[in-house]
Amino acid sequence: MEFDLHVHSMYSYDSFLSPKHILRTSKRKGLDGIAITDHNTIQGGLITKKINKDDDFIVIVGTEIKTEIGDVIGLFLQSDIRSRMCGEVIEEIRDQGGISVFPHPFRGHKSPEKNIDGFDLIEVFNSRSNKMDNENAATLAESLHKSGVGGSDAHCSFEIGGARTVVEDVNALKGGRTKVIGKESSYYIMHGLSCCIQHLKQVIP
Repeated sequence: MEFDLHVHSMYSYDSFLSPKHILRTSKRKGLDGIAITDHNTIQGGLITKKINKDDDFIVIVGTEIKTEIGDVIGLFLQSDIRSRMCGEVIEEIRDQGGISVFPHPFRGHKSPEKNIDGFDLIEVFNSRSNKMDNENAATLAESLHKSGVGGSDAHCSFEIGGARTVVEDVNALKGGRTKVIGKESSYYIMHGLSCCIQHLKQVIP
């Protein structure tokens, strides 16, 4: 099974993607499931999961939380994460029976090697990260004997599926039995596009 474990919907401040469009695009691209990881909220994931009527397609409810050391992703969540401190966020994720992911460790994080404790998985391939950052993330995961996952970090539909986590079944994610495939895009172009979307969402009533 192939999952994109890092997708943003319109419930993120920098994406216009509707849950319906995400589902349609993901299935068209041959994915077996996705994780909706909106900034600081699980609302997009809950809605996407609710409207998904395909028993053969899996929607994982997640979020990407901004903390003092950088972003933290939680997967398989039932409620919003309240804390904004890394250790407490990981604890809240664990209390919900979820999985914590260290996303794009070498982009937007302070001293990733020193802040890796407690994470279940490391995002070793992020489509918006450059090749060196992804290689460093993979090396970090290998050195710590932690399993890696991949995510597109999609904010636009054409990005969905750009990175994929391959597993035998969804339960293999919790066991850390994963394989990652993907391709890099231009971070600066994609980040610039996200900034434009953020600006538009602020000015459009």
